[in-house]
Amino acid sequence: MTDIAYIAAIVVVAYAFDFLNGFHDAANAISTVVSTRVLSPWNAVILAAFFNFIAFVVFGVEVAGTVGSGIVNPHVVDANVVLGGLVGAIFWDILTWRLGLPTSSSHALIGGLVGASVAKAGSSVVLWPGLSKVVSFMVLSPLVGMAAAFALSIAVAWLFRRSTSSTVNRYFKKLQLVSASLFSLSHGTNDAQKTMGIVTVLLFSVGYVSSPALPPLWVVLAAHASIAMGTAFGGWRIVKTMGMRITKLQPFNGFCAETAGGATIIGSSLLGIPVSTTHVISGAIMGVGAMRRLSAVRWGVARRIVWAWLVTIPACALVASLGYFLASSFVHL
Repeated sequence: MTDIAYIAAIVVVAYAFDFLNGFHDAANAISTVVSTRVLSPWNAVILAAFFNFIAFVVFGVEVAGTVGSGIVNPHVVDANVVLGGLVGAIFWDILTWRLGLPTSSSHALIGGLVGASVAKAGSSVVLWPGLSKVVSFMVLSPLVGMAAAFALSIAVAWLFRRSTSSTVNRYFKKLQLVSASLFSLSHGTNDAQKTMGIVTVLLFSVGYVSSPALPPLWVVLAAHASIAMGTAFGGWRIVKTMGMRITKLQPFNGFCAETAGGATIIGSSLLGIPVSTTHVISGAIMGVGAMRRLSAVRWGVARRIVWAWLVTIPACALVASLGYFLASSFVHL
């Protein structure tokens, strides 16, 4: 296989991961709107896919720059490192999809990139300030989403305290279309940029682009198209966990969770921080459940999800390091 063909094949694998990201994370955007029966599953995924795609015209590409140049030294990254990282992330996405666990495709990719890079050049290749920011927000972002959703739920409940439940549901069935669109927009903004970053650093490694932080337009468009197509196919196992098993949702709960989650993710994206949309919306759903009473949240399910979050980065790093050594044994760069 020629060098050009090898690079092209890895780019295809990267966009396959992006498709899988949309497939795996479709639950983030549509679980609440489906579980509250505001939209049918098919209409919900079409809505989510549309806003996943158009996100590139609304926000910048700061997150792509962080992934491409802020996690590991981009001068050490080569095609085998990128392939190893993608193998680790894809393995984890498929495994957790089979288990119905809403884990983070973003952290899977970052863990894979770190693991493959360390396998090549040792721990000195890691840019620890950038990685520590990602790990910190792995904890902070769901807490922010939870707190914001909890506060918004209280505010909405107070504003509609004299209204009947049927009136409230009638209003929020319409408003939830807006909040679901906002969350889908935020998902496309943050998650598609991770693949942009990994493709851009790959192109930088072979001299196709001058900066690992500035993805070409075709890279941006292909990333959004891939994640939108993946979202359109849905991930129904995880929809069930997110929308039905954590807590029981009504339209106004879904609105509060989606609005709080979307605002949290958009704020992080503008700061260039790659957060997990899965973590944020999980925290937001727990927040709206806890507003009613703590026992309304099925904490056993929540605990299982959190354990999966904690092992995502190290597990993907391990698989990615094996993927790098395997790729390097066949392709010498």
